[in-house]
Amino acid sequence: MELREIRTFLEVANRKSFCKAAEKLGYSQAAVTVQIKQLEKELNVHLFDRIGKKTTLTHEGETFYEYAAEVVKTLTHVKNILSVTSELTGRLVIGTIESICSTLFPSLIQEFHRLYPQVNVSIVVDSPDELLTMMNHNTIDLVYFLDKRMYDSKWVKVMEKPENIIFAASKNHPFGIETGLTIDQVISQPMILTEKDASYRLMLEQYLAAYGKKVHPFLEIGNTEFIIKLLRSNAGISFLPEFTICRDIEEGTLMPLNMKDFHLQTWRQMVYHKDKWISREMKAFIELVQRREQECKETAPPDIPKD
Repeated sequence: MELREIRTFLEVANRKSFCKAAEKLGYSQAAVTVQIKQLEKELNVHLFDRIGKKTTLTHEGETFYEYAAEVVKTLTHVKNILSVTSELTGRLVIGTIESICSTLFPSLIQEFHRLYPQVNVSIVVDSPDELLTMMNHNTIDLVYFLDKRMYDSKWVKVMEKPENIIFAASKNHPFGIETGLTIDQVISQPMILTEKDASYRLMLEQYLAAYGKKVHPFLEIGNTEFIIKLLRSNAGISFLPEFTICRDIEEGTLMPLNMKDFHLQTWRQMVYHKDKWISREMKAFIELVQRREQECKETAPPDIPKD
């Protein structure tokens, strides 16, 4: 039994797809299939059921998954212990959501690479639920996500920051200069929204449902940067975390809409599993994020006292 085959098995199990696992690992799909078959032959069990386009673990596959994940965790731990160099040279797997990945991660990862050029970083983009499941299965080191305030006895939370979710449009949109806009006025406009599995999209729909209302976007897409480009060209209104467009707001290209009696807030959070051995690479990334948050806090303008 080879470690390569175990890693391939874990990748197929997590992605529920031979094709996606092959793409992630840089193998052909046929190579992945051969490795899994070799593993099944050695274990004398059937690890996956492949019915149509759906790939799921068998009962034996689920049992093997627990041990395979522990093997990879232990070997990673040993590798870090045996490393005698002071330079970080390990691997770091970070799970995050698309909006954070497209807006916050470019500069963050660039800075991390500048500080630790030998570290191999992998980023997994998915919904918070999927990412946290992967973390619980020890295939992701850290999860940096956006959702309602969440706690779990299995997690260690190393960062938590409230974030406003706002309606925004181009500076040329008629609503850009309006004040006291109602939710009915806004959702009657052409809307560009993230896909339904985005946590803040769900928050909006739940808010509207409480008042018997619905939003009907003309476009749904999971690419935040694409949405922002459409907003800049005055193609409609969107509902986004404020941090994703703060630079556009500062530059005056986009405007947060002035709403009447409407305020939704979510939380930017970073967690790891309490049983996870904290590698030096994890520690360095956590410290970088925390340092950046502190710098943002120190440079933020003071709150204006209300009368």
